[in-house]
Amino acid sequence: MLGRALDDVFDHALLYHAFTDYLRDYEVIVHLTADPRTGIAPTTLRYLFRYCVEARCRTSVPPVTWRASLDDRLIDHRTGVDLDGYLWGVKWHALYPGARVVADSATARSWAEATGLDFHEVLIETNAHVLTLVFSDLQVSELPPGYRPFTVDRES
Repeated sequence: MLGRALDDVFDHALLYHAFTDYLRDYEVIVHLTADPRTGIAPTTLRYLFRYCVEARCRTSVPPVTWRASLDDRLIDHRTGVDLDGYLWGVKWHALYPGARVVADSATARSWAEATGLDFHEVLIETNAHVLTLVFSDLQVSELPPGYRPFTVDRES
């Protein structure tokens, strides 16, 4: 089940990733599209990695590209589209080479032994980030149009 759920996101668009506002679970928002000729409508899915005890994020952008990508105009597609460097402002990352379960993870095994729950380690690679998540359960759900992750209510 876990491997199949991860296979489904290969080469689609990662829109967002972070801990939820209650800080226990980690969410990854993915937009899936198909060739319009197939008639398959685009959809946005929420991958909720429950009981996430470890979340690491590092860049997959090489240092030479980072150096060429520091201009703040690159964080907005309109102002950065004609500049050299990594265009951060596209607001999504290609899920390539994708996501996979880390086989025989010592970290997942340690957490499982300590809690009595099954734990898994997943590596998610995009053209900008590499995520490593250690968690117990995965829930996948379709999101309504306009979903906004992590909204914070603040009192005035």
